[in-house]
Amino acid sequence: MLSRPGLSSFDYVRASTLNEASHLLKEHGEAARPLMGGTDLFARMRDGVIRPQILLDVKHLPGMREIVYDEQAGLTIGAAVTMNQAARHPDVQAHYPLLAEAANSVAAYQLRNRATLGGNLCNGSPAADTAPAVLTLEGRFVLYGPAGERELPASQFFLGPGKTALQPGELMTAIRFPAPPDGAAAKYLKLGRNKAGDLSIVGVAVFGFSDTTAPSSYRFRIGLASVAPVPLRATEAEEALAANPPDEETFALAAEKAMESASPIGDVRAGAIYRRAMVRNLTLRGLREVWEQLRKA
Repeated sequence: MLSRPGLSSFDYVRASTLNEASHLLKEHGEAARPLMGGTDLFARMRDGVIRPQILLDVKHLPGMREIVYDEQAGLTIGAAVTMNQAARHPDVQAHYPLLAEAANSVAAYQLRNRATLGGNLCNGSPAADTAPAVLTLEGRFVLYGPAGERELPASQFFLGPGKTALQPGELMTAIRFPAPPDGAAAKYLKLGRNKAGDLSIVGVAVFGFSDTTAPSSYRFRIGLASVAPVPLRATEAEEALAANPPDEETFALAAEKAMESASPIGDVRAGAIYRRAMVRNLTLRGLREVWEQLRKA
């Protein structure tokens, strides 16, 4: 008879303060893991990828489950806010629809009731669906550790597959987004093996807004997932869009440059050549849709 997978034994600890959580994470190192939603954590434990001795529950700590919006300061989302909470929140839908769209694309509805925004980002997965949206919205991560609180731009957080800029004893407490430009438009496009519930083969976020300082009078930001060791911005494509008129020729050029910025692997879900081609196709589709929204605004 085949043995059934299961969880190794562990101690459950409910942290009472951020200081306590940071101290325990620093003291126990890899033997302790923060627990928010647990959707990825328990799956990795079940499969024997990790065997933590302590699961440190931090989701109840102050601010971890809050969503706060201010017209001037922007949006702050606690790291333990679930995907469904983020996707359904009226301020997120009204001012950051790209984030709502990305959060709503993660896994299945039932998992989105548990999966958290902070967990999706802290895993350091190149395929994280929320990462392209966070990058294009120029989010900043609030990290708490032994030295206190610090903020880090999302662009500096992802270091490699499963690797982030979190230091020993640090945990993410919130994600902050600046107020979006007036009249901004956005689109998240995800390609998976099925319509819903699957990891992304390619994820593309496009964010556009008018900007009179750009030669084209518009700026676009493009975020990519599942096509490189880390989620990334297609900066050369963005530069081409800022420098040239927003038309079909420019969009095609930018889509090519986005494809060139990708360095995907081939795996059981898709080959590298196919992924690169889909970066181009989805970027072009996203630019067309965002431009249509901007024209109608």
